Amino acid sequence: MTVPRIQLNDGHSIPQLGFGVFKVDPKETERIVADALEVGYRHLDTARIYGNEEGVGRAIAASGIPREQLYVTTKLWNDDQGTASVHEAFDASLERLGLEYVDLYLIHWPSPARDRYVETWHAFEELRGSGRVRSIGVSNFLVPHLERLLGESDVVPAVDQIELHPAHQQPATAAFAEEHGIAIEAWGPLGQGKYPLFELPEIAGAAAAHGKSPAQVVIRWHLQRGHILFPKSSTRARMAENFDVFDFELGEPEMNAITALEREGRVSAHPDEVN
Repeated sequence: MTVPRIQLNDGHSIPQLGFGVFKVDPKETERIVADALEVGYRHLDTARIYGNEEGVGRAIAASGIPREQLYVTTKLWNDDQGTASVHEAFDASLERLGLEYVDLYLIHWPSPARDRYVETWHAFEELRGSGRVRSIGVSNFLVPHLERLLGESDVVPAVDQIELHPAHQQPATAAFAEEHGIAIEAWGPLGQGKYPLFELPEIAGAAAAHGKSPAQVVIRWHLQRGHILFPKSSTRARMAENFDVFDFELGEPEMNAITALEREGRVSAHPDEVN
């Protein structure tokens, strides 16, 4: 199965469907990522704060898959923001991953109380210039954070990775990103199990109509909306199910019904409160 790729504003492209390791036990990461790679995933999303970069790296090394066929993202944690800390933190992530470069490096949160994300972004520009990062972007940035960044830099983030699922679609941030050529990555794309998403008639009805699971329907909705996403699972069968979403398409009424579920239903922390 060939996963569609999204063209980024810097000339690179990214597989639209990937595999995330948020809250994956570091002791289990190598096995879980190995399973994901065997299922067919080639896009892996981790972060320093997850504590499992080493496991991701070991799974990559053991897989035998050529590096150029993989897309690897990691993220800078908040307490490493600032010009002096960024390069050191990136070097440490690269060493833990056992890689010579990463495809995408993200500022994990704007951390506005620290007020260092602009200088951090300039350090990211230097990292990209070194060739050890192919693309640079941000995560959890809202419109005011993006406006400030664009006002103080000529380099537009390649992506903004934000909480995005049917109940919380962040339309203002998504519209701003589209206007400026910033691709949207959806984290928590299935709502993290924090509300009964799969029981909603708009989801359950579409699943029954297509002979698919509710999770597959929500993933398909994201794909057709143009989002990049990386659902996580610790079980191989669920990984395979999440990957099996390219043999059907939701109709416009089904898409519109799911989109209409928006209710500003954030299930995680507000970006202004994570510092």
